[in-house]
Amino acid sequence: MLPNDIWFRIKLLFCKDKELYAFCYQLLGFSPRNIDTYRLAFIHRSQSIEVKHGCCINNERLEYLGDAILGAIVADILYKMYPRKREGFLTNTRSKIVKRETLSKIAQKMGLDKVVHPVITSHTHNSYIYGNALEALVGAVYIDQGYLRCKAFVEDRIIKPYININSIARTEINFKSKLLEWGQKYHVPISFDLVETTVDGTNNQLFRSVIKLCGYPVSEATGYTKKESHQIASQKALKRISEDEAFRQQMLTLATAVTIPSTQQQ
Repeated sequence: MLPNDIWFRIKLLFCKDKELYAFCYQLLGFSPRNIDTYRLAFIHRSQSIEVKHGCCINNERLEYLGDAILGAIVADILYKMYPRKREGFLTNTRSKIVKRETLSKIAQKMGLDKVVHPVITSHTHNSYIYGNALEALVGAVYIDQGYLRCKAFVEDRIIKPYININSIARTEINFKSKLLEWGQKYHVPISFDLVETTVDGTNNQLFRSVIKLCGYPVSEATGYTKKESHQIASQKALKRISEDEAFRQQMLTLATAVTIPSTQQQ
């Protein structure tokens, strides 16, 4: 708490949830306008609150919004930071910054584990709870304060203290290898098919590739090399596998029923 922040002290006197308000103030660096929005950001679906007509609320909608806003802010930062880099580099760097593992570690360093209390059972997927809460917090800031204040929060309270963008940009993540490892582990046939070669407006060659799992197209991407198109498409496929449980189970079921010659390539 800042001792000379009289306005904060006055608002705190009339706030119903003083502890949460003080936590948010120190975390954000400004006074929340609607503390209920931030309270919702910290409600995991296992602790959903029932409201009118039997409807339950939790932080999943804010997480969805925050994911999009965070991605846009990071894209904005990278676009200005690397004016000569191509789309593939920018996309890969953004993905490394906003990936769930990174966000979960940052969330715990920020202390979100102190306010998010999920009900943990043997069936609860707990890996990214705090990272998801951080995305929900970004969504809450956007709703409560608008884009510019939200962007400043992301830059000053998330990026600068916890993320070295240049270091992350230099770290190579081989999405194709990760996808192939997943396919080998679960015996899912994977193919990488070059479907089109074109040129851009300045006559640079472009390659469009499609990835198939069990013979079904699941992602595609365009790059200035076949390798780049494979990497971006693999990243999309991995995201779909990790976030869409129904899709993942469908692929695993198909893998046990269908035998397709694998054209896995390194």
